[in-house]
Amino acid sequence: MLRDGLRTRSRAWDFVRWFAEAWMGCRLRGEDGCAEDELAAAEADLGFELPAALREGFALFGRRDDLTRRQDPLVPPSGLYVDDALNGVLVFRRENQDCAYWGIPLDQIEQPDPPVVVESREGWIPFLDRMSLAWVELVLSESLFGAEADSLYDACELPDALLPNLRARYARVDLPGHPMWASADDSPVRWYAAPGRLVRRDGIEDRSWIHARGRTAADLETIRAELPGPWVR
Repeated sequence: MLRDGLRTRSRAWDFVRWFAEAWMGCRLRGEDGCAEDELAAAEADLGFELPAALREGFALFGRRDDLTRRQDPLVPPSGLYVDDALNGVLVFRRENQDCAYWGIPLDQIEQPDPPVVVESREGWIPFLDRMSLAWVELVLSESLFGAEADSLYDACELPDALLPNLRARYARVDLPGHPMWASADDSPVRWYAAPGRLVRRDGIEDRSWIHARGRTAADLETIRAELPGPWVR
């Protein structure tokens, strides 16, 4: 499923449903989403309708903290706001120490699945070309971190000599490379997967860093064995 196409919003939602059950151990339920009156109140406060892709994500799993609020949290509907930069950006996510923000440019807010920008040290820059893809990236990134995931996560700087191992044993997830807000040197971010194993690679060939998540502790040990770098843990 991690390697299947994400070319439509419906495929993104299929992925989130699958990932919540297969990797987080809990099938999505109605109470995991934000209620219609909550979303309508946010739209009334903002003075415009939310894009379909943003609204649908909130309605499907916007209350699931394990999928959306472990590291760089999703803003709740009542906390959505417009930043005045770039003729206005609707901010829906923030870095946990407020060092970066993710948003949708207001001049494209009427699109059903609009592009997303991220605020980095260079200002607002393109992140992903569809909000539905940004939801998938959010879920993948948030799944790496958090108290429950501590025993299933590790990271290391990836030596160049191990790049062939990564490419041979792991397939690219169907998510475009995208910028890492912290530094241009840490970009692009790319995702790789194998059964029970998820790897995020940040940066260019000679200075990439990887974050790894196993579905189980044994899966994480397999990643460490397949990519025997200087693991942090």
